[in-house]
Amino acid sequence: MARKKEYREEEVVNKAMNLFWKNGYENTSMQMLEKEMGINKFSIYSSFGSKHGLFIESLKSYKLKVSNIFEKFSKASNGVEDIKQFFYDSVSIIYKEADQKGCLITNTYNEFSESEDLLIKEQMNLFMNNLKALFIEKLKMDATKNEETVHKQANYLLLAKHGLAAASRVNSKEEIEDYIEMTFKNI
Repeated sequence: MARKKEYREEEVVNKAMNLFWKNGYENTSMQMLEKEMGINKFSIYSSFGSKHGLFIESLKSYKLKVSNIFEKFSKASNGVEDIKQFFYDSVSIIYKEADQKGCLITNTYNEFSESEDLLIKEQMNLFMNNLKALFIEKLKMDATKNEETVHKQANYLLLAKHGLAAASRVNSKEEIEDYIEMTFKNI
């Protein structure tokens, strides 16, 4: 007879997500996960298969955590102003989560940039492609922009968003807000 789980997967995944968010994948050990999650390695392996499997579940949990920001952004209809608001909204989570640094997706994107991990790369590329598509959609709301300009600005904004996420790890709220304001002076 199988043992009954004495924990809720959603809760332990959330704890693991916070640890990965703070430390990155490579710098998060199984011992750290056991301690933070309050379960043993056997339970982690039983439920998630591996540290990697737990990390994938953590990425999914993070995407759910920020889904309201993306939903608001995708439904908005004010073009560039919506993109600017998205930038502000995306850093607001950092201010709410005092011990977190940056964006888990961007942190992962940077950490795994040279990795051969196809599953992580697929997750990151899907996220970035969806974000770029939203930027393009919002930029096209300005009928004065031609296709080439829209795509160049979408690329610029994607890189600016990466920069914003990286800067939010170390810069002050005031510096972040100045960065956002100056970014949109160029659009």
